[in-house]
Amino acid sequence: MSNLKNKRVITAALTGAFPQKKDNPGVPITPEEIAQSAYECWQAGAAIVHIHVRNDDGTPTIAYAKYKEAVDRIRAFKDCDVCINLTTSGGAGGTDEDRMEAALGLLPELASYDCGSMNWMHAVVFENSPKFLEKLGTALDEAKIKPEIEIFDVGMVHNAIYYLKKGILKAPAHFQFVLGAPGGMPVDLHHLMYLKDQLPENCTWGAAGIGNGHMPVLLTTIAMGGHLRVGMEDNVFYQKGVPAVNNAQFVARAKRLLEESGLEAATPDEAREIYGLTRKVF
Repeated sequence: MSNLKNKRVITAALTGAFPQKKDNPGVPITPEEIAQSAYECWQAGAAIVHIHVRNDDGTPTIAYAKYKEAVDRIRAFKDCDVCINLTTSGGAGGTDEDRMEAALGLLPELASYDCGSMNWMHAVVFENSPKFLEKLGTALDEAKIKPEIEIFDVGMVHNAIYYLKKGILKAPAHFQFVLGAPGGMPVDLHHLMYLKDQLPENCTWGAAGIGNGHMPVLLTTIAMGGHLRVGMEDNVFYQKGVPAVNNAQFVARAKRLLEESGLEAATPDEAREIYGLTRKVF
């Protein structure tokens, strides 16, 4: 992959479970809005789009029909080859099978794998039990979907190493650090460096900072050789006090910062090679 050494993958996290139109009118809520945002982010330089879906009133849901409509709309853009990453988060409730249904039914290139439980927002338990993680890891492997191992705290890295040794997760793994979620590790650049130092060999990694941690984590990740995640799931402000126009605005800035650092944004096909993804053709 020597020809890819200067390439960095940009993931656009479009919606998440919490930002609302009242926080920023540009937050995509409906499947149509999510698909249009995905297309715009691809045009701006994103190789991957990370997707949550919402009910009509904006509340989070894991309803299969909502995922299917959003994914079908993205795949209907004939010129768009963006990689799709679906969440398996249980923040909207549901059984283990409910959480996996969209990924296993729609077969994206990636799906999130939140590698441990935490007290999310100091308000609720974000539960990812050992039973669920073993079930999810096995199911994603059988479906040839790459787990995006989401890390909110250092213990989650060591959970992932355990599942790699056990064979539930397969090497080379891909890790996504998320700093600044209340209940997880705060945005501290020493934390980011420490997390990177805990990773197993021959893995890939990216990072994102929530809220006002967005830019410090973005810039440090570029300097440290990692891949990038931006978007309204993590931050609805382009700069202090200035709401972002849309998700593509974040992607365009990330691409520009890469180029000003002597790097390039990876295309979707390059991202598939870097992360070892199985391209899905429909």
